[in-house]
Amino acid sequence: MSSVDFSFCGARLSARGSGALWREETGTLVVSDLHLGKSERHARRAGIMLPPYEIDDTLTRLEGEVAALAPDVVVCLGDSFDDRRAVEGLTAAHRARLTALQTGRLWLWLEGNHDPGPLQLGGAHVATYRQSPLTFRHIATPEKGEISGHYHPKAAIPTRARTISRPCFLVDTHRVIMPAFGTYTGGLRSDDITLSRLMAPDAMAILTGPRAFAFPMPRYADAG
Repeated sequence: MSSVDFSFCGARLSARGSGALWREETGTLVVSDLHLGKSERHARRAGIMLPPYEIDDTLTRLEGEVAALAPDVVVCLGDSFDDRRAVEGLTAAHRARLTALQTGRLWLWLEGNHDPGPLQLGGAHVATYRQSPLTFRHIATPEKGEISGHYHPKAAIPTRARTISRPCFLVDTHRVIMPAFGTYTGGLRSDDITLSRLMAPDAMAILTGPRAFAFPMPRYADAG
């Protein structure tokens, strides 16, 4: 799996092409915004029928990262489920796969705005997680050394043949905002004024995909 290594507040991190973040020195794997059960929620609330394979696809990609890296800690940065009732929609097979992923490691479900309540699954349920010098939470704050999700950032970069648009990590000296890991998740462009105001002028974007690569974050011109 392609990745981009970078230093952040004294910690060495790898932004992986999958959209996961890896901290080798502590054996910590971080994923954000799985949004498991999104197809079921759309059917339940709006009668919109999406192909019901997103849970399987998201779990398969997560299993791939766990198999490749053998983490001691897995941090899910909130919005792991699309709403509280989405947990009830998990099949026995889905629950068994999650149990297997959790076995033998610390598994942390962080609270998100879609799933603020406790989940009836294994693992620990917390609002934030601190692993010096880093703080993990769902939505960005002014705190230095913070890794968060929520915004599902994506970025576009022109090439000779076409413009490439993919989910991305956003990184500056104070914060990292992670891409959504879930299969059925949209994204907020990095040149949206909200993200441009959150990130420092020298922020970089790390594009996910088969070949992860970093470049200056595309941003809204009048964000200041």
